Amino acid sequence: MKKLIVLFLLISSVSQAQFGKSTFSKDPIINLENFDKQRVYWGYFLGFSTFDFKTDYKVPGQDINVKGNSGFNVGLVGALRLHEYVELRFEPGLYYASRTLTYPGFTNDRDAIREVKATYIDFPLMLKFSSLRTGNVRPYLLGGVGATLNLSSNSKSKDDNSEQKFRVQPWTNNYTFGFGIDLYFEYFKFSPSIRGVFGFGDELIRDDDPNSPWTGNIESLKTRAVLINFTFH
Repeated sequence: MKKLIVLFLLISSVSQAQFGKSTFSKDPIINLENFDKQRVYWGYFLGFSTFDFKTDYKVPGQDINVKGNSGFNVGLVGALRLHEYVELRFEPGLYYASRTLTYPGFTNDRDAIREVKATYIDFPLMLKFSSLRTGNVRPYLLGGVGATLNLSSNSKSKDDNSEQKFRVQPWTNNYTFGFGIDLYFEYFKFSPSIRGVFGFGDELIRDDDPNSPWTGNIESLKTRAVLINFTFH
């Protein structure tokens, strides 16, 4: 997560250094003056992410260590202007993620470690609340809900953790909150943002053995993620 935030700040600084005269000066040249008056417009995003799990237990004890690894995301954006300061946005995206789960109480890595890789197709519907535009800069907040399909869920596998197969539900629901800034350049609008994603319900498919050391003590397993998206319109 720290690496992603540092990257976000670095790219923002580079953008400011490169385009500072026209965008961040006291009296900038106003770029794309009528851009936000469009009823509908489109874009795409690229970005980075870190996914992990929020784990609740039936009985307190030694916790599972969940390490989120950096992933990559890409997708499309469709925006519908509802008001001068409010947009409805649909941002379907493809997310590549992985997590490393380390279970306590085992003496060998075969049993103790599970590499949980995921390929997500996300379908979020969000509202974007923008502030008043100042020159070529416009901060915003956004939030919404979505459904996510995990193509690597292993949900149809008959094997479980006893065969080194970690299983989760293929479909999950989540909500998202975030903030960002619109930067208006001569030919495009650039919108970096930071977002948090929080799963609604339990995603875990439990092992056949109700006393399984991998799933038996888990009350619920929910996705959490930090996304850094760089959107171009």
